[in-house]
Amino acid sequence: MSESKTILITGCSSGIGYCAAAILRARGHHVIVTARNTDDVTRLSDEGFTALQLDLARSESIKNAVKESYDLTGGKIDVLFNNGAFGQPGAVEDLSREVLTKQFETNFFGTHELTNLVLPIMRQQGYGRIIYNSSVLGLVAMRYRGAYNASKFAIEGLADTLRLELQGSGIHISLIEPGPILSDFRTNSYALYKKHIDPTHSYHKPAYDAMEARLQKEGPAVPFTLPAKAVADKVVHAVEAKRPKIRYYVTFPTYLFAFLKRVLPFSWLDKILRMV
Repeated sequence: MSESKTILITGCSSGIGYCAAAILRARGHHVIVTARNTDDVTRLSDEGFTALQLDLARSESIKNAVKESYDLTGGKIDVLFNNGAFGQPGAVEDLSREVLTKQFETNFFGTHELTNLVLPIMRQQGYGRIIYNSSVLGLVAMRYRGAYNASKFAIEGLADTLRLELQGSGIHISLIEPGPILSDFRTNSYALYKKHIDPTHSYHKPAYDAMEARLQKEGPAVPFTLPAKAVADKVVHAVEAKRPKIRYYVTFPTYLFAFLKRVLPFSWLDKILRMV
């Protein structure tokens, strides 16, 4: 157990963010949780969390949350866990510019803006840890997840660059790369698919029929799915370890595809990814 840290986490209404917040709080850390919907903020407050409203798609909301966090802690934020994100399904050719923009507003631009607002606080402290919840889909691309793939590839590039630029600052950058995790992610993705994708006249309609069945399936939809705690355990290490890792793989698929990406020709890897 390390000394208590002040930790700001995005996307805590359920799943990985909620699980990580609960575990870190139980370990004695001061956790500030955030959620987009006010009902979730109220519920989290009722559970005893310090909870704030934060919508990563809105600059004003991000700025307000950072100011409130600053006021609550006397200007101290030791750790930022950039967890909040969503996945927009759909073939690349069926994604409009507007839909792709919405994906990036939350997963990339909002996360970037929040990080840049927290960085001056950490620089003043001379210490900090920024943890990005990326994905196996930030390492390899899979069909019908183009918007999400692109946002996570972008996060990986941004985080890797930031790590190089922060060398010697006392601020550490870690990326967590989960594969399939039990959460509300698929349920939310299905709602976005229904809202933004019209499969009726799409070339990909047969594939969409299979994708709809997967998104609506209860319980694990694919093998090697792990509970949110598997990710939360990596977050604990990134928060508390004397030397946090640059990357944390979670689930067998992430380890497998990271290895295959290193050793296989691109054409061979493509063949395997088309079968997934």
